[in-house]
Amino acid sequence: MIGFAYTALCAWPLVAIFLFSKMTPSKAAVRAFVLGWLFLPCLAIPLPGLPDYTKASAASLGVLLGAILFDPAALRSLRFRPIDLPMLAWCLVPFLSSMTNDLGPYDGASGVVSNVITYGLPYLIGRVYLTTPEGLEDLAREIVIGGLLYIPFCLYELKMSPMLHGQIYGFMASSFLHVVRYGGYRPMVFMQSGLELGMWMAAACLIGIWMWRSGVREIAGRPFGPLLSALIVTTILCKSTGALMLLLAGLVAIWVAAKYRNFAIVLALVAIPTVYMALRSTGLWSGENVVAMINSTLGEDRGESIEFRFKNENVLAAKAMEQPWFGWGGWGRARVADEDGKDTTITDGLWIITLGDRGFVGLAVLTAIYTLPVLRLRKRYPPALWGSLQMAPAAVLAILLTLYMIDNLSNAMFSPVYLLAVGGLMGLDCDPWELDPDDLEDVDEMALE
Repeated sequence: MIGFAYTALCAWPLVAIFLFSKMTPSKAAVRAFVLGWLFLPCLAIPLPGLPDYTKASAASLGVLLGAILFDPAALRSLRFRPIDLPMLAWCLVPFLSSMTNDLGPYDGASGVVSNVITYGLPYLIGRVYLTTPEGLEDLAREIVIGGLLYIPFCLYELKMSPMLHGQIYGFMASSFLHVVRYGGYRPMVFMQSGLELGMWMAAACLIGIWMWRSGVREIAGRPFGPLLSALIVTTILCKSTGALMLLLAGLVAIWVAAKYRNFAIVLALVAIPTVYMALRSTGLWSGENVVAMINSTLGEDRGESIEFRFKNENVLAAKAMEQPWFGWGGWGRARVADEDGKDTTITDGLWIITLGDRGFVGLAVLTAIYTLPVLRLRKRYPPALWGSLQMAPAAVLAILLTLYMIDNLSNAMFSPVYLLAVGGLMGLDCDPWELDPDDLEDVDEMALE
């Protein structure tokens, strides 16, 4: 059956091209990314001299081909702007890491190509197609629909165990070591882990709840209320405690910001990853107080898990400080081994992986990619607008990116769908006064100013 996995990955660019032939480019691009991410196998096909071919690259290349064939004018119209500097820097950092570690220009060029395909292309598509409130609404709706599509699969795996990936594609995406939570199974469906699925479902819930609050009452031609209720219940049943906590934090932050027209609580969320990474990388904070709190509230098992992560981060951060600016480059050189050459560390968080491989420069650039969209949104569109029908999708996507950065303090769960949002939000440039006045009934001139 694994042959079907190879076939699905290789055929996905054709699916993306087909979508471009049947719908508007914006909807086709978003749908190709979301459906590909949700249903393609977790498989990496090695290519000689090139980055591995994965479902992320399959979606990126497919959408790029669709745009070239059916909407080349949109690609030609894109112009480089200062807002694109963080992504450009991120794509170039691997070359600097390789050269400063004497790994050679070929190794550096390979890293650049990998980042361009994995990060640059989804961002580019977002910049081309999602820089309007309507484009961001397309993305927000597709994420919610993706969560709704996952409901029956989640319920099946809650009952039968996470086996769909193995049944359909012939291999398991990850081991069964962490699939049991609170006396039952935690689903994975076609994602790498239950943690990744839990974050996706929480993201769909966050977007769905805020869009419902802004006045959306129908999705995919059906009443939204019952579907949203089913989505919320299923997300809770997925038993991903961290994702549920982030969902609650995101709802509180965006509600307080919109209702009281105050950005402070959102700014606090934005600051969490930066402060955490600064304190942990320099060893100024051990995290022992957090371990003690989790032991007393969530149980010793969860506390031991967090303590294990902190200990690994301490070792990896110390190694990273030996090459602080551009990191150790690739090939696992940032990891720590014993006298026999056996790896003694486990890398969980995206931040510590980035610090080790790309140094402080790479970590700063990656942080900017995911945090600048919400800061830029606040500058152009004050929180008083965030509850309006037209600006709700942009606002909730910006909050989602902030939550994603917090989640990646302990996990490394890349998704190209979030990069679509980054590109769209960084390029969003409509005049607030051009928004539909009917959606801004309770927003006065002072709020906009």
